[in-house]
Amino acid sequence: MNPGDRVRVDRADRTYEGVLLPSSTDDHLVVKLEGGYNVGVDRDGADVELLAEDVYEIDGDAAGDDESVSEIEFDDELPTISLISTGGTIASTVDYRTGAVTAQFDAEDVLRAVPDLAGRANYRGRVVANILSENMEPPLWQDLARAVYEEIEAGADGVVVMHGTDTMQYSASALAFMLETPVPIVFTGSQRSADRPSSDNVMNAVSAVETAKSDCAEVLVCMHASESDDDCALHRGTRVRKNHTSRRDAFETVGAEPLGEVDYETEEVTFRREYQERGNTALDLADALESDVELLKFTPGMDPAFLDVVEGSAGLVIEGTGLGHVHTDLIPRIEELIEDGTTVVMTSQCLEGRVCDRVYDTGRDLLEAGVVEAGDTLPGTAKVKLMWALEHSDDVEEAMGTSLAGEMQERSVPWE
Repeated sequence: MNPGDRVRVDRADRTYEGVLLPSSTDDHLVVKLEGGYNVGVDRDGADVELLAEDVYEIDGDAAGDDESVSEIEFDDELPTISLISTGGTIASTVDYRTGAVTAQFDAEDVLRAVPDLAGRANYRGRVVANILSENMEPPLWQDLARAVYEEIEAGADGVVVMHGTDTMQYSASALAFMLETPVPIVFTGSQRSADRPSSDNVMNAVSAVETAKSDCAEVLVCMHASESDDDCALHRGTRVRKNHTSRRDAFETVGAEPLGEVDYETEEVTFRREYQERGNTALDLADALESDVELLKFTPGMDPAFLDVVEGSAGLVIEGTGLGHVHTDLIPRIEELIEDGTTVVMTSQCLEGRVCDRVYDTGRDLLEAGVVEAGDTLPGTAKVKLMWALEHSDDVEEAMGTSLAGEMQERSVPWE
C-alpha cells in the first residue's frame, strides 16, 4: 500500500474506508474518509484491504523526504510576498497519537498544503516560531516585528503572518505600534484545521495574499466575514477582537464595520474607509517593549488584595465597568500604586464606547488619583500600547489618549 491508494481498514469492530494518507508516525494509518475528515488508526491489530491503487495523487510524505520539499519558482512579473509562520491552526496537523491538533508546519508546508496560492505571487518563507498562540509572549512579538522589518527591507511587496487565532489581536496590535510600514502586513489564521472539510485555511490564506498585494499599507487581520465561503473581512489590527470561540467568522471590528473585504470569487480587495497607502510611509522599527504591564478586569466584589499582585509593576490596564469605574474601595490602593510609579490606565469592559471618568464621582476620584484614560481603545490593545508607550513616549498619558495606530476612533458611533 502507498499513500493515495483506496483502502478498507478494520480494527476493533470498526471499519474505515477511504484514501490512505501519509502518516507522521509508523504506528498509525491515516485515512481520509468520504466525508472529508481524516482518521488515525493504530496499525497494531488492524486488518487492511487494498481496494484500488493510486486513486489520489499525493506528493512526498510526512517524513520530509526529498519529494516533500516544495520548490518555489520566481516570476519577475509577480510581486514578492513573505510568508511568516508562527504556528497556529492554519499551520497545524493532527497528531494521530492523541487526536489533538498541533503546530508543525513551516511556511513552505503551508504553500504545499494550500496549492491555490500558486501563481499569485513569488513567496519567501520564514519561521519565527512554531507554537500554539496561547503560548505567544512579548519577546516573540519583538522577534516577529524584526522578521517583518527584515523581509520588507529585503524587498518584500507585502507580508502575510500566519498566526493562531486566540492571541492574534494582541500580536497584530504589537506590530502596529512597533512598525511603520510602506507595505501591507496581513495576519491570518484558521479556526478549523486543514483535515476538516469545513476548514477555513485555504480561503483565509488566499485572501490574505491578495490583501498583501493591495494598496493598504497597514497591519490588518484577514479572516472569514461570515460562516459562508464568500468574503473575508479586513480588520485593523488595533481594532479587532475575537468574539467567538469556534465560528469561522469569529473576528469583528469593534465599534465599526471592517476596514475592507476580499471577495473570494472575484479576488477583489476593497476598502470602505481611508487607510495608509502603499509607499507613503518610510520603513521603521521601534520594537522596545516594557514587559512588566498587567491587564486586570474589575468585577463586583473584587478583593482589593488583587492589586497587591501588581505592586511595583511598570504599568496596569484596568477593564472598568461602563464609563471606566471600579468600586470606590479600590481607589485608595490604586492611588498608592500610581504614587509608587505604576502607570494605571483605564479602559471599559463594554464592547463599544469610550471611557469618560468625568461624569460620575467615582470617575472623578479616579482621575484625581492619577488614572489615565484610554478613550475607546480595546483593553487588550491598551495593554500592548502601554507596553510600547512606556519605552517610546516622554508623555505616556498623552500617548494613551492619542490614536497612534488607528486604535482610537474619533467618535464611538457603531457601524459608521
